[in-house]
Amino acid sequence: MISSQVIRSSIEELKAISKVDLSVWDLEGKVVAATFESEEIEPSLIAGFADSPADSQVIGAHHLMKVLDEDEVLYILDARGNNEDTYMLGKIAVSQLQHLIVAYKERYDRNNFFQNLLLDNMLLVDIYNKAKKLHIEAAAKRAVFLIETDKEKDSTTTELLNGMFSNQVGDYITAVDENNVILIKELEPDEDYARLDQIAHIIVDMMNMEAMLNVRVAYGTIVGELKEVSKSYKEAKMALDVGKIFYAEKKVTAYNTLGIGRLIYQLPINLCRIFIDEIFGSNIPSELDEETLTTINKFFENNLNVSETSRQLFVHRNTLVYRIEKLEANTGLDIRTFEDALTFKIALMVVNYMKYLDSLEY
Repeated sequence: MISSQVIRSSIEELKAISKVDLSVWDLEGKVVAATFESEEIEPSLIAGFADSPADSQVIGAHHLMKVLDEDEVLYILDARGNNEDTYMLGKIAVSQLQHLIVAYKERYDRNNFFQNLLLDNMLLVDIYNKAKKLHIEAAAKRAVFLIETDKEKDSTTTELLNGMFSNQVGDYITAVDENNVILIKELEPDEDYARLDQIAHIIVDMMNMEAMLNVRVAYGTIVGELKEVSKSYKEAKMALDVGKIFYAEKKVTAYNTLGIGRLIYQLPINLCRIFIDEIFGSNIPSELDEETLTTINKFFENNLNVSETSRQLFVHRNTLVYRIEKLEANTGLDIRTFEDALTFKIALMVVNYMKYLDSLEY
């Protein structure tokens, strides 16, 4: 329903132009908005006028007119004045309010449509019929972005996104839960995943600069049909989870670049436990100290090159070798060899995944 603030703003603008006082009442005879001190009236008078076939009624200096939503009376407008322009201005005000009602109703319907679309709550035939009614292009390139902030979701995130993206060019912003804001982005025919990555980083930077919000952004694959938007949404959800588990240092995660993290995320927990037990037995490296983790990650980044890793860590080569050998003594894996390094890397990711699943149980 259109808000009283919007109605008040609309009639105040009209009064500023025409100098004619206006007021709007609901069907209970209460004032919704007015440009003058308008008293509430008897509900029976409103009800009688609302049920009558007349579109307008004159009582003294008051020109009463119906504001309709299709064939239903929503409000009664009162244009106060005795000159000939009063009636005409009242009709203009009614027309403007009715157009606002349609616009807000369509906006609500669009939000409801996209929410049901994302959650797979619509039949295929209903998707296209509703899209046609709401003037939504069915065959267009789209991708779904999921934006999660480090604070409880409030209107700030949505307001900033609304300032960055417009439904006039096919973009739409909505939400289906309390944690994330969803951007359904319509793309130009020549835009690809490089453009999606650019958009995601723009969102991260803008949220940080404009509202000091620390956000994570994930996005799904590009789809070409409206019915496939829910697929991109599910992919974005998975990308957000996988990113938090395995790539915590990244602010942007794309579904099509998840790599082995996506594979591990889809493994049953019992298989994970069997794998970890085979690799480590009872010596699961669940709590590696910061120095060891930094050493391992830097060693992997440098493709198992001991000399380059020691240079970047500002440690002697022998010190690095000592750390690696100490890790081998604890785990039985020598990460200087490719096979053991690969096994250790995957095992660490599986351990992180298991810890994530344990945290969900609490």
